[in-house]
Amino acid sequence: MESAEIRRRWLSFFEERGHAVVPSASLIADDPTLLLVNAGMVPFKPYFLGETKPPAPRATSVQKCVRTPDIEEVGKTTRHGTFFQMCGNFSFGDYFKEGAIKYAWELLTSSVADGGYGLEPEKLWITVYLDDDEAETIWRDVIGVPAERIQRLGKKDNFWSMGVPGPCGPCSEINYDRGPEFGVEGGPAVNDERYVEIWNLVFMQYERGAGDGKEDFPILGDLPSKNIDTGLGLERLAMILQGVQNMYETDTLRVVMDKATELTGVQYGAARNTDVSMRVVADHIRTSVMLIGDGVTPGNEGRGYVLRRIMRRAIRNMRLMGATGPVVQDLVDVVIDTMGQQYPELVTDRKRIQTVALAEEAAFLKAVKGGTNILDTAVTETKAAGGTVLSGDKAFLLHDTWGFPIDLTLEMAAEQGLSVDEPGFRRLMQEQRDRAKADAKAKKTGHADMSAYREIADGSGATEFTGYATTQGESTIVGLLVNGVSAPAASEGDDVEVVLDRTPFYAEGGGQLADQGRIKLDSGAVIVVRDVQQPVPGVSVHKGSVQVGEVTVGASAYAAIDVGRRRAIARAHSATHLTHQALRDALGPTAAQAGSENSPGRFRFDFGSPNAVPGTVLTDVEQKINDVLSRELDVTAEIMSIDEAKKQGAIAEFGEKYGERVRVVTIGDFSKELCGGTHVGNTAQLGLVKLLGESSIGSGVRRVEALVGVDAYNFLAKEHTVVAQLQELVKGRPEELPEKIASMLGKLKDAEKEIEKFRAEKVLQAAAGLAENAQDIRGVALVVGTVPDGTGADDLRKLVLDVRGRIPGDRPAVVALFTTANDRPLTVIATNEAARERGLKAGDLVRTAAKTLGGGGGGKPDVAQGGGQNPAAVPDAIAAVERLVAETA
Repeated sequence: MESAEIRRRWLSFFEERGHAVVPSASLIADDPTLLLVNAGMVPFKPYFLGETKPPAPRATSVQKCVRTPDIEEVGKTTRHGTFFQMCGNFSFGDYFKEGAIKYAWELLTSSVADGGYGLEPEKLWITVYLDDDEAETIWRDVIGVPAERIQRLGKKDNFWSMGVPGPCGPCSEINYDRGPEFGVEGGPAVNDERYVEIWNLVFMQYERGAGDGKEDFPILGDLPSKNIDTGLGLERLAMILQGVQNMYETDTLRVVMDKATELTGVQYGAARNTDVSMRVVADHIRTSVMLIGDGVTPGNEGRGYVLRRIMRRAIRNMRLMGATGPVVQDLVDVVIDTMGQQYPELVTDRKRIQTVALAEEAAFLKAVKGGTNILDTAVTETKAAGGTVLSGDKAFLLHDTWGFPIDLTLEMAAEQGLSVDEPGFRRLMQEQRDRAKADAKAKKTGHADMSAYREIADGSGATEFTGYATTQGESTIVGLLVNGVSAPAASEGDDVEVVLDRTPFYAEGGGQLADQGRIKLDSGAVIVVRDVQQPVPGVSVHKGSVQVGEVTVGASAYAAIDVGRRRAIARAHSATHLTHQALRDALGPTAAQAGSENSPGRFRFDFGSPNAVPGTVLTDVEQKINDVLSRELDVTAEIMSIDEAKKQGAIAEFGEKYGERVRVVTIGDFSKELCGGTHVGNTAQLGLVKLLGESSIGSGVRRVEALVGVDAYNFLAKEHTVVAQLQELVKGRPEELPEKIASMLGKLKDAEKEIEKFRAEKVLQAAAGLAENAQDIRGVALVVGTVPDGTGADDLRKLVLDVRGRIPGDRPAVVALFTTANDRPLTVIATNEAARERGLKAGDLVRTAAKTLGGGGGGKPDVAQGGGQNPAAVPDAIAAVERLVAETA
């Protein structure tokens, strides 16, 4: 049974039994504590935590998941992988243990002809939690599983929680016996390789308290509503139903390994090291395609780094197997063809996915070349200092600047006899991640306890947003926080977070900045609102300070936004939609939105593109946008089903989470997008849009920045003033300015070349005199001294080599010259063959000099270069070179 059929049967089975079918959420987690969705229940987490009311009492899904904690183990074993699909069925206060157990048994053991998976009942073993008598009784007496195939396990294996205070409960796992060829008998308690877990049923019935680890926490009591959360690993079931030994031999991964064989000539099963590489390639390429499909782009932090790391591991493992040319497109295509049966959007987005993947492959091959030079220098410096461990900060630099995965650094360092300070590297990585997570979370919550927002949501419900129709209106204060803690009142000068029952204030989201303004109470108190966020879905939290009077919960209020700011932001947001469509028209659908920020009078728009956008194309895009403004197109918004929006061709932003009903913003016949933001009523209200330029912000992602309305006009007015000043200076018309300025710069460059040539000639004229005045130190001709400050490194090197060439070859010679350029000392040292035979090597001499100068250096035995931080130490460096020559000669 193919994986696509396993998925289809799962959803069909539960839909027929009253479950709402929920499409897989994006891998981009809508949770500041997660980079990526790593479990099937993650999209349902707000329902289990009581933050949001579930749309139905029963639900089912097949959720895309990515886990990367054990990424270095991928390929080394057949059990580790990064991407997997979790089939789940969920009950929110509806059926409980008996219902979940019956459904699981029916689906697994029903015949294929009847829509089940057709597993033999006698091969299924059950585990339950130590004291869960109820579950064991159901399995034994209701289902009919023999008691000898039911085992009890402890908290570590058969008890579930989210790792934080909240819902928890015992688990019951269904395991499949793969037979004696996979190990000894005795059930899953004895051998989890033979008895492989395929389905985990979680019975959420308790509330847990704080504690560490999987076992050390107290149970506080029963939950008011008991829930079910189950998860079946699609890949594990496919392994069993397809009769293969491990997940890498299932249909969706085997085809990738077959393609890798075609590209490299290496057969899977031929050798352990190439088998490891094969599995790395299969797993990582599939994961990469799924991540790119959901809008992740390669980068040096967050989920972008996860993608970059696994892509680069895959590419390097292909090269280790002998691939010499580009390989990514062929591998990506086979994944899209296979996984597209389950996720048709991969086929639709094939070109965009290919574009991002190919750009990363090209960037990595370039990075390998540049990063290798950096690594070689770091290795040389480490060895020169007598070390055997490459520092963690060097490894982090290679990752952060050049995109080197740590395993690549480990392998390349090992090839040169060094280990790597992995703990130091991982500490720096964790610090970077912690900063990113803390920033994201602080932005949303202001460091308040999330439970405070949930209590307000439970008590008053979602905030009604009135801002589409009005900019001010009456409301009631239903929640108040001071310093992150719920409070009944706040006084003048207090920083507060206020929740209203209804508000015209737009909460930051979808790339649009929040509204600002004032909230006035009937008592005369005034709150100045600086920001608005939604830390809990549907609840708008107004952040600001009490300017006058006292604020109390329950007080009537009048909320009014800064209308000028709102209008300026609305102009920017509408201009963003026009820019998006104009770029897609010019570059194709690969120019998909990758992010945006709409602020008063200006916006930035990120989009997919493997290359820089030519200036002529950007000019055409700007012209097209302003042509649309002159057409005075109406801007309208309509609520419709997500399916209807797709049928109408509305564009959705990658990474955004949409419900069943969505808001579609249409700009005449030009643009149609899913959007919750505020907009102008007609394109004529934008006035003018000026694109300032575009730049790269990551592999395959470009950014356009622009001004709108009055801000665009002011920018052009300033440019006009500058042009007028240049006209006066060069005495020419505006259209002549580029040519005239280019001519002036050309003449200046020619003059600089002449000056440089004169300086070089003057420096080299000193060569003969320096050679004639060489010291004799124990038979070695030593030329050591300084040359005029400002001498460049190239000229200094030429002079040193020229002086060395003037000394007879049969006489040992060392030439060491120093200069200061840009307030930094610089030295170049050269030795001839006769000197090297006496143990005098340029690299050793440079390191001695550079250390004295407060820096470093290196090179070959015949010529080397170094520098430092302290120009005043040049005389000491000269003396150090003289001493080393005397000691060695």
